[in-house]
Amino acid sequence: MVELIWEGKYDKDCKRVAPLKVALPFQTVETVNEDPIERRRQLELFAAGRDTEWRNRLIWGDKKYVLPSLLPEFAGKVDLIYIDPPFATGQDFSYQAKVGDDEFTKEASIVEQKAYRDTWGGEGGGLSSYLTWFYKTIVFLQELLSESGIIYVHCDPTISHFLKAILDEVFGSDNFRNEIIWSYRRWPAKSQNFQRMHDIIFFYSKSTQQITWNQLFEPLAESTLKADGGKKIINVFDETGRRKRGVKTGEQSPGAPMRDVWNIGIISPTANERLGYPTQKPEALVERMITATSNEGDLVLDCFCGSGTTAAVAEKTNRRWIACDLGRFAIHTTRKRLLGIENVRPFVVQNLGKYERQVWQKTEFGEEAAFQIRRYRKFILDLYHAEMLEGYAWLHGKKGRRMVHVGSVDSPVAVGEVRQMAIELRRALGSGKNAPTLAGLDILGWDFALDMNETAKQIAAEAGVKVRFLRIPREVLEKKAVDQGDIQFFELAALAVDLHQQGRNIMVQLTDFMVPPDDVPDEVAKAVRDWKDWIDYWAVDFNYRDDTFHNMRQYYRTPKNRELLDRITHKYEEPGEYTILVKAIDILGNDTTKSLTVKVV
Repeated sequence: MVELIWEGKYDKDCKRVAPLKVALPFQTVETVNEDPIERRRQLELFAAGRDTEWRNRLIWGDKKYVLPSLLPEFAGKVDLIYIDPPFATGQDFSYQAKVGDDEFTKEASIVEQKAYRDTWGGEGGGLSSYLTWFYKTIVFLQELLSESGIIYVHCDPTISHFLKAILDEVFGSDNFRNEIIWSYRRWPAKSQNFQRMHDIIFFYSKSTQQITWNQLFEPLAESTLKADGGKKIINVFDETGRRKRGVKTGEQSPGAPMRDVWNIGIISPTANERLGYPTQKPEALVERMITATSNEGDLVLDCFCGSGTTAAVAEKTNRRWIACDLGRFAIHTTRKRLLGIENVRPFVVQNLGKYERQVWQKTEFGEEAAFQIRRYRKFILDLYHAEMLEGYAWLHGKKGRRMVHVGSVDSPVAVGEVRQMAIELRRALGSGKNAPTLAGLDILGWDFALDMNETAKQIAAEAGVKVRFLRIPREVLEKKAVDQGDIQFFELAALAVDLHQQGRNIMVQLTDFMVPPDDVPDEVAKAVRDWKDWIDYWAVDFNYRDDTFHNMRQYYRTPKNRELLDRITHKYEEPGEYTILVKAIDILGNDTTKSLTVKVV
């Protein structure tokens, strides 16, 4: 057998380098569009130890952890996979965002840039690094597919020949089904070459057994129609390539079986589905694959979901779906896109949260708990450009005249902990060498308890301590980002909300949103004219139970509608005391929460 070899495929002992295979538990951070009755029913099923009903999944995380974590539940159960992985272009993670009527390009986050740099220029170097990255991904996807499942891999001519060799190796050349050419027209440019106006989609099956096949047809040629006496066809396609349903005129013919060259236009600048992603693919393209090779109720997976095209098409065609992406803004965009679908089914937003951080901490800083924690704290303090201190329970470092606390990887920084930090700082103030000389405290955390910016600051202020809360960025988990000095700590934003109550009717109204200026690109800050310009999306859980945020109502901006209402109403059916949780997501994709309590009689 002929084999493609690249640097990094085998180790120094000539053994195949296997992908990292660590299965971590998923954390559900949000349930979207689930009504209160269904929510109660799901809780009752869970409490009784019975299986809850299926929920489609939108997962934020690195696929090197996400894919192996899907295996325990979904190995051999996915019916169709479509992936559109990054090509050799720097635009794969950027997107167009708006502030009011002004548009700007949101560049990739450091994590996304790091993922791109590692893909094309990691330790293996350029192409070898990319092939290693792609090979590890395909190994996991092959394991997730059912025996009758199929996969579509979207690529361009610059890399397709290499990817096909890997797909032949992982799936077997006997399971190669076809090479689909997506032919499109775009604005031509003069060059000493033929105009490049096509992509390639490889079509493979898991095995040689029969696959799902729903024959698609295209219009018959004019010459055929004339020869057949002018028969009309049952399947008619519009100018985008999408099949029109229910067209029945005159004598019927199924048309010609669909070819493997698909003439489907790229997304028009004025199209409703256009979301500002440079690599966004038309729904008509993905719909053709899903309808041809899956049935209603089948499970569809896309681990590079981007703007959410696969999830949206799967939802509209009544398939189950799992969509994953490394980019926070991709997850946010996909969530909004799904909410724009009429009668969208409830779905969950998940990540690997503290479990991913635990693996990282253990791998980086050793098994022994005491040394592990000390090394972890020093690592974070060094990145924050602070010196490490000994002899304190809650104060771990010092930056200038301010003390620093480093939050645990396991749990959010709690309000009670802030109280202990403030007490210890006040007692130590001016007490000797390395003691604090200023009642200032920077608290670094991965996550924070609700209302930290308001409640905890007030508690600290009562002790005479001025507190700042800064989020430890996920980038610290990535060695490349650390080595290149890409780590930045940003303060938390603050959301102000008013409640208006009349009996059992409640109105939640946003009144202010403050974003720390060091987290904002200059072109964005200049375009902001009002505090509401910062908010892209907000949602309310009117009965938060200290578990998962249930998105019961929401408002958000779309490319076509830039208005954002600042109030949401709700009527409670039963008396009681309720916690209302408000979540706002800013134009950069970061989320901020605010909790309130209301009594209903």
